Amino acid sequence: MKLHFAFPLLLALPLSSAISAEPKNSPQLSVLKSSAQSPHLTTRIQWNRFPRPVFKNEDLKDQNRNAIIRVYADTTGKVTKATVQESTGLEKLDEILLTAVRSATVKPYMDDDNALPVIGYQVFNLKVDQDNTEICDLTFDSKVWLAQQTDKKTAFRYRSQPQLELNSELLNKHDRTVKFSFKTNRHGHVKSVKITQGSGVYALDQQVKQTVSTAQVDVPRKFWIYKKSKLKDEIRFSSSSCH
Repeated sequence: MKLHFAFPLLLALPLSSAISAEPKNSPQLSVLKSSAQSPHLTTRIQWNRFPRPVFKNEDLKDQNRNAIIRVYADTTGKVTKATVQESTGLEKLDEILLTAVRSATVKPYMDDDNALPVIGYQVFNLKVDQDNTEICDLTFDSKVWLAQQTDKKTAFRYRSQPQLELNSELLNKHDRTVKFSFKTNRHGHVKSVKITQGSGVYALDQQVKQTVSTAQVDVPRKFWIYKKSKLKDEIRFSSSSCH
């Protein structure tokens, strides 16, 4: 679906004649500035915590389903509103998607160091599992990321949760672990990602590697005394993570 955004056209009328008619000693009128922030419109939302809809074959009525959800988020990334732009055709399934989106967190859009509200769209492609196994999206719940959520001491901190574009079907009904290392520059950009222990599924390993390569982290200054930081982390994917 091709999305179009309509922007209002603001017209400013010349005030030169009115200003020239003002006496020189007339008091200056204070300029009022609107505090309202225009939202950032996007067709591809960046998430700090991705929506995780949980569904079964019976929810799909034995048919693959697609949907587009319109998302509204404030300057902190909190989802304030979610509506169905394109329905799955099933009201109950639409509600599952809306619930997942409302529980997620959007990465705020920054404009000159100012966070803006976000309005965007999230596409969902839901497929019937031929083995009738519950399928859900996998999230980047790495060892370091989970430690961050409980304020535990870590060698580094992710600035936001990296986004995996994977679902549990790729696990093939087995628990999987991916261990990796990487370096960063002084700006916290990840460089030279290396898989140190693979999961046994090449596509899973490569997706983790790609996701980590786009991450940004904060590293204590002590790591920069002699060389670039070399850091490590790992993710354990459970085959029962959907339950």
